[in-house]
Amino acid sequence: MKVGQIAELLDGKVVCGQELLDRNVNSVFASDLMSDVLTLKSDDLVLMTGLGNVQTIRTAEMSDISTIIFVRNKKVNQDMLELAAENDMILIECPYSMFRASGILYQAGLEPIY
Repeated sequence: MKVGQIAELLDGKVVCGQELLDRNVNSVFASDLMSDVLTLKSDDLVLMTGLGNVQTIRTAEMSDISTIIFVRNKKVNQDMLELAAENDMILIECPYSMFRASGILYQAGLEPIY
């Protein structure tokens, strides 16, 4: 599924990486524990989290994750935006809870990591 489709399904606002929305992804990992994110070994992965800080961007960078969805209306700050732009990441702000957003993407055919 293309990242642009994901943003539409979640009524998301793309705040970084608008030019990259044609990237394909196959699976989603939803977590607020960045230590769990560091254990992932998967390509074409979207990270869904409610943890809205620069550490989330750094963790995604270390894990080769290029798309992050921030649920529960978490807002991306300027430091996060700059770091994500430097690393060609897509950041999406989503108004839904993690549970609801996960369900929408699962019903749309995206696979969980576990």
